Amino acid sequence: MASQSRNNKILLDLVQQPGNNLCADCAAPEPDWASYTLGVFVCLNCSGMHRNLFTVSKVKSIRLDYWEDSLVQFMKERGNSAARAIFEKCVPAFYYRPQHHDCIVLKEQWIRAKYERREFTGEKNEFLQNYTLDLFESTLWKKGRDNKQYLRRIFLLSQKDFTLRYFTKEDSKVAKAVISMKDLNAHFQPEKIGHAHGLQISYLEDERTRNLFVYHENGQVIVSFFNAIRATRLAYLLKKHPTLRHTDLIPQITTHCLMEGYMEKTGPTQREPFKKRWFTLCSVTRKLLYFKSPLDATDLGAVFIGSHDHGYSVSESSGRCTRSGRWRCGITLETPSRQFVFMCEQEQERRQWMEAFRKVILQPMTPEDYANEATLRRGK
Repeated sequence: MASQSRNNKILLDLVQQPGNNLCADCAAPEPDWASYTLGVFVCLNCSGMHRNLFTVSKVKSIRLDYWEDSLVQFMKERGNSAARAIFEKCVPAFYYRPQHHDCIVLKEQWIRAKYERREFTGEKNEFLQNYTLDLFESTLWKKGRDNKQYLRRIFLLSQKDFTLRYFTKEDSKVAKAVISMKDLNAHFQPEKIGHAHGLQISYLEDERTRNLFVYHENGQVIVSFFNAIRATRLAYLLKKHPTLRHTDLIPQITTHCLMEGYMEKTGPTQREPFKKRWFTLCSVTRKLLYFKSPLDATDLGAVFIGSHDHGYSVSESSGRCTRSGRWRCGITLETPSRQFVFMCEQEQERRQWMEAFRKVILQPMTPEDYANEATLRRGK
């Protein structure tokens, strides 16, 4: 007869071992649940997603639930590393592997792709082949440029000319827009868009940042579209940089913004009234973009943030120079050509923005950064 205390202790020892000490699906530390049908240790959040795979995965708490000897033995024999060798055997380099901070749809579809659809075991190549087709088509709901209405649009990814096109009608001959993979980025923004499957696509249009906001009711469809974008972006980067390794290019495929939120901003003379703007800071492009609102299609402007060695710095400033507004937590950003003053509503927000600015300023600049800085200055 199984001893609950003994078996729970064995499981707690197993979960401390390298490979098992992080969630098998999102790498969250100290997982305290396990799938006893798959043999993996997972975190609380991922265990909830495993419950939705009831024909494939069954989970228990390694601390609170009763474990039979045979199940404990299976966990000993399997574990996260052995399971990864089976279920992640053929994960393509471009495929996004979610982390614990990522949105639910990314983690859920990663789990379903691994265990339910078995996309990466090498048994079913059709799943992986779809991502790298010359043409990948998807019908999504897209927010209108000048209104809040979402309309059905047909999106077409091409690995022939490394573009993303979208069409307003199924029988349209001419695309509404043709977007190069050169400066395209995509990342999930469910809270901003107001939909659990909301995806933001950004690219350069006449040296301004253009945003598209899309979603699909089916999580598999939107995540597949996202990974098809990543596949096309990687193909573009490999052609552009044939001597670089995959490991060097993977971080460049798609990126998260380092910081987003509202601040107040004044003009170049610092005598203009402060205006509330939505700011987005990207550490890869070293750009601080500002918009009137979070779902604006085009930015109002951009600030390039170089390195400390090239005359860029950030510091706290007092709120004395503001108009009679309530935001008094100031930030001064020094650049070689201008001093920018921003105001945050809360002290915590100021600390977060200061930390984000410093992170970018401490990064050494690359040749591409110098080119971007020069382009942005010419645009002004």
